Amino acid sequence: MLNFAVQTHGMKQDRSILISFIVLIVIAAVYRAIPGRPWGFAPQIAMAIFGGSFIKDKKLSFAVPVLSMLISDLIYQVLYINGLSEIQGFYSGQIGIYLLFAALTVIGFFMKPEKISHILAGSIIAPLIYFVASNFMVWIGGGGYNRPKTFEGLLQCYNDGLPFLQGSIYGTVFFSAVLFGGAYLLKRYFAKQAYNVER
Repeated sequence: MLNFAVQTHGMKQDRSILISFIVLIVIAAVYRAIPGRPWGFAPQIAMAIFGGSFIKDKKLSFAVPVLSMLISDLIYQVLYINGLSEIQGFYSGQIGIYLLFAALTVIGFFMKPEKISHILAGSIIAPLIYFVASNFMVWIGGGGYNRPKTFEGLLQCYNDGLPFLQGSIYGTVFFSAVLFGGAYLLKRYFAKQAYNVER
């Protein structure tokens, strides 16, 4: 009887975690598509490092930020088609951006989610890597302001992205605190529930 109760509790925990991730993906996607939000202040990078650090299923950890990006880009595209936004949801080089977000998940593999120093370091390193890589992709692909293919043009492209970098770092630190803090509280809650069941 005790084993059945513990197994039932475990199934409820797994279902609760799955539902939480689905809700998280949808909320993050909708938030990213909100008009007028601060530049770069979005949860997707935090979701990437959180997924890599916290989610045991590595396939799911890679999928969480990419799915959130895809849903928000679909929302952008619908708004654009209906004349409600100037931002297109689908654009040249988009697959590269998705792969970059997936790659940021690897940073989470080296983070210990119970250590604040790891969370803070990952929350700063990840947006810096995204800034360097994404702006290089914009420059080499002729996107943005189509800066010349010179070293000076590359520096200009990075300068164009500086407003996004600041918001990206602030946003990643904030949303990492929310995600890792929420996961810690959930973990304590489920541990307490499991202890009560075993008693």
